[in-house]
Amino acid sequence: MQITHLSGSRRAIGLGHGRAHAPLIHASIEVYDRLFRDFVGLDWPQARHQAERFGGMIEQRFPAILEEMAGIAEGAGLELADILTLNCRSEISLTQASGGCSAFALERAETQWLAQNWDWRADQLDNVVALHIEGDDAPPLVSIGEAGMVAKIGMNAHGIGVCLNAIRSRTCGEGLPIHVALRRILESPDLASARAVATDSRVCSPAHFLVASADGRAVGLEVHPGEPGVLSPRGGAVTHTNHLYDAAVTCQIEDFPRPDSRPRLERLDTLLGSLAEDAPVNETQLFEVLADHQHHPLSICRHFNPDQPAEERMETLFGVVMNLTERRLTLRHGKPCESEDSLEIRLTPA
Repeated sequence: MQITHLSGSRRAIGLGHGRAHAPLIHASIEVYDRLFRDFVGLDWPQARHQAERFGGMIEQRFPAILEEMAGIAEGAGLELADILTLNCRSEISLTQASGGCSAFALERAETQWLAQNWDWRADQLDNVVALHIEGDDAPPLVSIGEAGMVAKIGMNAHGIGVCLNAIRSRTCGEGLPIHVALRRILESPDLASARAVATDSRVCSPAHFLVASADGRAVGLEVHPGEPGVLSPRGGAVTHTNHLYDAAVTCQIEDFPRPDSRPRLERLDTLLGSLAEDAPVNETQLFEVLADHQHHPLSICRHFNPDQPAEERMETLFGVVMNLTERRLTLRHGKPCESEDSLEIRLTPA
């Protein structure tokens, strides 16, 4: 995988993204056309209609990102409605379809780490992109995500990083769509501003955002249209998979996790708990956590599972480890157990 460098105005960033990844963006639309049909019985034009209602929420809370979406559409030879639909795919599909993902923040030896596996349908593997964005009105940032979408998992030059866990729930209200909110966090200058995305702008459907900063602070935010749940570090770590567990949220929001979510969380806690609190760690050790296969097929590193219905099979499509203190992101595209080949991206501290 190559890094795509984008810079300039919102429109210029969008145009560059759309032109560089037009084939992958079209392929992503094909993937989500199939997914929407499988899970919610919508074809692409119907999904576009569903996405329209989120445009006003974005216009109110983060209007500049719509300029970038329009640029992506122009660069890829599509309409803004297509790119809006891609960026609202969680809100359209997660009432029925839940991804995987195992994420953790870890502070050791005055270094703040943030890491996760992204688990999703295997037909989206080749549509993963690494974006290095230097915008005129935002800090330099790196986002690892899906072609045509404005953000997913990453970090910025201020040392703010974010990971994502999908939550399957029927709740959807007022706020920013999940992936637009992630981009807003990636443009935040500090942890307080990142948290404000969840508490002030709000997020219109449930998810877990794991946010950390280079100064050694981390917080799990179980976001939804109301006040988010807050998960503080224990032993220097915050862990999360795909179920809600903050009592302030579980009393309000009903989720429908798959059976593998709790075993993966317990395994994460066990593996991280075995790392001495006063000893440094490195990327190799943390990728070993992401490559763990205990309890397969309910393991942290997810592989093809023939016992699941075809439309529900989720596999690990990439693993990422971020050293926020040093502004270094390391990506393994594909399952972290299968290759040690990595893409490393560094940012100059702001």
